[in-house]
Amino acid sequence: MPRTTQPSDAGEPLGQLPQEFAAMIRPELPSLVTEIGIEVTRAYPEYARLLNGPYRQALQYGVEQNIAAFAERVASPSAPTTLRDEVCRRFGRFEAYEGRSLETLQGAYRLGARVALRRAKKVGRRYNLSPSLLLSFADALFAYVDELEALSREGYLEVRAQADARSELLRRRLLHLVLSGPPLPRTAITELCEQTGWTLPELVTPVALRSPAALSPSVLDNDVLLDAADPQPLLLVPGAVDGARRRMLEAALPAVRAAVGLTVPTASAADSLRWARRVLELIDAEAIEDRALAFCADHLVTLWLLADPALTEQIAERELAPLAELTPTRRSRLVDTLRVWLETRGTAAQMGRLLEVHPQTVRYRMRSLEHRFGGRLTDPEARFALEAVLRALHLRGGRR
Repeated sequence: MPRTTQPSDAGEPLGQLPQEFAAMIRPELPSLVTEIGIEVTRAYPEYARLLNGPYRQALQYGVEQNIAAFAERVASPSAPTTLRDEVCRRFGRFEAYEGRSLETLQGAYRLGARVALRRAKKVGRRYNLSPSLLLSFADALFAYVDELEALSREGYLEVRAQADARSELLRRRLLHLVLSGPPLPRTAITELCEQTGWTLPELVTPVALRSPAALSPSVLDNDVLLDAADPQPLLLVPGAVDGARRRMLEAALPAVRAAVGLTVPTASAADSLRWARRVLELIDAEAIEDRALAFCADHLVTLWLLADPALTEQIAERELAPLAELTPTRRSRLVDTLRVWLETRGTAAQMGRLLEVHPQTVRYRMRSLEHRFGGRLTDPEARFALEAVLRALHLRGGRR
């Protein structure tokens, strides 16, 4: 493993070398550059192709700068290395642009150091240099390589950060285009799919998030689109949320309330997202049980019954008109009794247990209801309308 020496510190071991050592190694530099080039291109064919192409002159100049800067550091430890530093950063940027990791460049640096050390041993024998001096040279050389690697890493990470930011921006645009339909802007989506490498699926599952504060994006599968910066954060999962996808969501959203929409054709993603966001609203209203991960599929009837509160009010006013002149307390009791009867069709004793009243009280209330509603309680359509509106009112009242 290379030492993690920072550029500002990596030059310190060079101070142990006598400055006249620079005069011994300078004549070796031209042939050393050539030898390093041969060894590196032999070990790393990708660099051989580059040295035979349009980048040959720039790469050779960079190698020369790195080696010359080392000799200059020996002669003058405090000499500036501005040019050399930029060359190393450019090497790192180039690796990022080429889509490679830094391992190849790091390997080339270290191979070059071994070649230089081999040459130093020859020079040492020629000048009868002491083993301790050569040991100091080796230590200084590999510290210098650490410095080159650190500088190249800066350039590499700079490009990767820019690429990641651009990729994230394109993926967010793609996400919102998919959610803009129907009809979907196919041409724009196709172009963004090509740029991001995302495959447009036939089915998708939107996920609405309450807050991205505790979101762990690194846990998400690569094909999941995310916009955590949106005022209403969201995810888009290609296909259905099966067991594996559910575990992925639970791991990525450990402390985030989320609602999983229905799995729908991609063109209908906007509708599914709207339903998922509505589930979050109904959780806040306590009409739906609060869970870390809620599924729209479990609450479809609730979504339908509470889809239009204003319309529910109008239906309730019409269907419950026979109770309109009663006091609020008596009206509420009769409404509860009617709802339980419509839901259970139970006996007075069964309904009494649910309402926590005496069966005789249930019988009294049912006679009052039959008197006020008459034949509507035996008419299927009227009974369905009554049950639907009473369920909606009960859900809207919350699950306290």
